[in-house]
Amino acid sequence: MRILAGQALCLCLALGSGGSPAEEPAPAPATVPAWKSDLPPLPELTPPSPEVLEKSIRAGVDFLVSSQNANGSWGGPTETKGLNIYAPIPGAHHAFRSGASGLALYGILASRDQRANTKAAIDKAEAWFLSELPRLRRAEQTTTYNVWGHAYGLRALCSLYEYRAGDEAKRSALKALGAQQVELLQRYEDINGGWGYLDLDATITRKPSGIPTSFTTASAMIALHEAREVMGLALPAREVDRGLRFLQRQQTPDFAYLYSDNHRYRPRYPINRPAGSLCRSQACSAARRYFGDEAITNEILKEWLKRLILRNGWVDIARKRPVPHETHFQNSGYFYYYGHFYATDCIAFLPEAGQLVYYQSLATILLPKQEKDGSWWDYPLYSYHKPYGTGYVLATLSRCRDGGMGKRPDAK
Repeated sequence: MRILAGQALCLCLALGSGGSPAEEPAPAPATVPAWKSDLPPLPELTPPSPEVLEKSIRAGVDFLVSSQNANGSWGGPTETKGLNIYAPIPGAHHAFRSGASGLALYGILASRDQRANTKAAIDKAEAWFLSELPRLRRAEQTTTYNVWGHAYGLRALCSLYEYRAGDEAKRSALKALGAQQVELLQRYEDINGGWGYLDLDATITRKPSGIPTSFTTASAMIALHEAREVMGLALPAREVDRGLRFLQRQQTPDFAYLYSDNHRYRPRYPINRPAGSLCRSQACSAARRYFGDEAITNEILKEWLKRLILRNGWVDIARKRPVPHETHFQNSGYFYYYGHFYATDCIAFLPEAGQLVYYQSLATILLPKQEKDGSWWDYPLYSYHKPYGTGYVLATLSRCRDGGMGKRPDAK
């Protein structure tokens, strides 16, 4: 009877299904990557004309030429305010001046301005760098601001090296100084990998043992990459590998980057969320891509370019505020032009046919923020803010121009 009952049950099931095979299970829904957001398309815009873009670049160059110090540098320890950035003297200001001067010169050279007074300013700046950059060191164990001076000094040296094509004597001097800056970046790498700039609870050690940050590390790594590509300098393999692994550790699943190494225990603090990383992710992802990290795909670069463009207000609202990290998602004013500058590195990785819309968007954002004196600035930092801000934006706009929005002054 049990056998018959089983046979009957099987017959009923077969008849109930019409004798057809069982239906295929529905496919599982596609998994959306953690970095993918529901951003709308980039808005249609009327980009600035080539004439307007070039006029803005020229005004920025004019500001830097007219504000250059007599010794060839830019900025100084003046224009203090109620709350000043911690700066042990004199070393902190040596670092600030080197970094600001490096960015100012880098921006001028990126503009390719051919006027006689611009060339004279370049000559003065070059003489200052050859004389003063070799002396740059950290101020004390709490502050390694000098890392910014080495990184942006190195980038200025790379641009000068290209500018001096055909003058082998000057190129040799620039390359030798570049090699020294690479060695100093190796010296001031943190014991945990990467580079930092400040640790008020620092342990007194020969090699920094403070708080490496994602963006300082990215800035140093990109400078090292440029030194290798432009001047053919050998890079310290151990420190480069550790820097790359440090950036990978700092990345969250959505490709935001933690502010610093100690934030790995607080990854969802506001500053570590996407709106707090809008101006860090570009530099960090670009650095990884330069050193061959295949995890940084074009789709991720485009996603974060769109985030910066469409959610620009989250960082723009911090621009010019005198207190660091006082606004939404703990953004600081000094993130602003930094992020747009490194966004152009990300654009350059994309296929050429897809670059222009991003260059146009950046130029549309940046041009209206130019001051009446021709400068750009985002955070009041003694009197270094206008040179470094203007340098960042000149380089950014020059890349926008060279990327299809205009014609280079030296183009045939």
